[in-house]
Amino acid sequence: MAHSSTTDVLVVGAGPIGLTAAAELRRSGVSCRIVDRLASPLPYAKAVGIQPRTLEIWDRMDMIRPVLDAAVTLRGQLTYVNGAEQPRVDLVLPPEVPYGFAALPQYEAERILTDQLTRWGTGVERGTELVSFQQDADGVTSRLRTASGAEEELRTRYLVGCDGAHSTVRKGLGLSFEGGALPEEFMLADIELDWDLPNGYTVRSMLLDDSGAVDDVLVCIPLPGGGRYRVSTRVAPELSTAARAGTGGAEVSHGLQSGRGPSLTDIQTVLDRLAPVSTTASTLRWSSVFRISHRIVDRYGSGRVFVAGDAAHIHPPTGAQGMNTGIQDAWNLAWKLALAVTGTAAPGLLASYDAERRPVGEEVVGRTLRHSARGVQSDPEEPETLILREAQLLVGYRGSPVVDPPGDGPAPGPGDRAPDCTGLTSRVAAFPLRLGDLLRERDHVLLLYGSGLDELARTAWEISRGQVEACVILPADAAPGARDSVPAGPGLLPVYHDIAGEFARLYAVDAPTAFLIRPDGYLAARLTGPDPKPLADRLAAVFAAGPAD
Repeated sequence: MAHSSTTDVLVVGAGPIGLTAAAELRRSGVSCRIVDRLASPLPYAKAVGIQPRTLEIWDRMDMIRPVLDAAVTLRGQLTYVNGAEQPRVDLVLPPEVPYGFAALPQYEAERILTDQLTRWGTGVERGTELVSFQQDADGVTSRLRTASGAEEELRTRYLVGCDGAHSTVRKGLGLSFEGGALPEEFMLADIELDWDLPNGYTVRSMLLDDSGAVDDVLVCIPLPGGGRYRVSTRVAPELSTAARAGTGGAEVSHGLQSGRGPSLTDIQTVLDRLAPVSTTASTLRWSSVFRISHRIVDRYGSGRVFVAGDAAHIHPPTGAQGMNTGIQDAWNLAWKLALAVTGTAAPGLLASYDAERRPVGEEVVGRTLRHSARGVQSDPEEPETLILREAQLLVGYRGSPVVDPPGDGPAPGPGDRAPDCTGLTSRVAAFPLRLGDLLRERDHVLLLYGSGLDELARTAWEISRGQVEACVILPADAAPGARDSVPAGPGLLPVYHDIAGEFARLYAVDAPTAFLIRPDGYLAARLTGPDPKPLADRLAAVFAAGPAD
């Protein structure tokens, strides 16, 4: 075995979740290695749906342009029951949401994230697997093995398992993974269809039996390319893997299965039976049989070791929630690990990862299980609310130990997503900016709306030891361009003008108010008045006390 080497964090698994975690750690200046047992990425369109919330995250990481170049828009869903067309679902979001729903093959998402990671000087170590690990009070010792059989001992501060449903990290931690498996098996194929249905719409066609239960189903999701879809349907009997895979025991049966995948003829047979219009399938890029389980861990980490994505939760793919939920896991954990590595994290900050993300995982597992059985349209929520939930724009952390109590104040409040807005101008920028432009590639940001709050910037700077940036937003009735900057704290604060009053409307403010926005785009605090103590108390839950003067 090679002699021990060291780095701050080891990330296991180079799918979208592991790559997001590693890229954000490296952006924050944390040394990091990322390994994957596969010699090369899989060229499969497994996960394809990209939620608007994920696009907001990738925008903040400054990698949105190549995503928009490669993705296609998802406009809604066409549903057919026993051949009869049902009301069309259009995916309409409030105008202040900067991105819509999109489809992007998983291999393309991984390519873009890998490029982002390379930007920070780090590459994926492929053909390298985690064999075992042990942790102690000061760090984690991991044993790695390459494809050649060479082994290495690696010492790190932290270990993050993004290694999928069969996670070595989860098993090594001894985490429970309670749940079950769906009895059905499904076929998956990446093909082209020559029908004339509207572009950009997912197609869901179902046959119901006499009791109203789903007897057969076909789902087609648009992909980049003319007439290209990822098609899923129940498996043909001759392709079933149930006999050799089993349905019980402790082994997790989830994801793509080994063995022969469906042929173009197999897929055409299903289309002839279920497609709402006549169509011919062609250009089969890949296919597989897959199985679905629904499970979640009892906790998202222990000590210095954490799990994220499919290593923590698996569920039906209904609504494209899995990969997107895992990306938010990674984002939530990465900024907290970055503070921990630099010694500026308050005690308990890392524990908030489980407190914030496991309830989200539980909700997603339960919701996707219901929707897979009865369809999204069976959900009792109002359509507008349901679309926002599917977009993951309603995910929040109210009640988290590291945000202020929500209280009875206006929304958005502590723990809520910080909504984007447009119409912010400065004397330098000759065009309106989005709030997202101000937040891009920044960590904690203190927004000071109105006047008289400038000295809160000094409080934030001192307690965070320079890790909270601040800026001023003046209301629409302030004199345009009156001030370019405000002297406060360590220097000058940039000033922006809310010329159309959109920030004031979306944040429900009519008096000077401070908003502390976390690196993951959620409000940690909403404060009125210039008293620095409430801000100091909130920052103390995130940042460790600095050395005494």
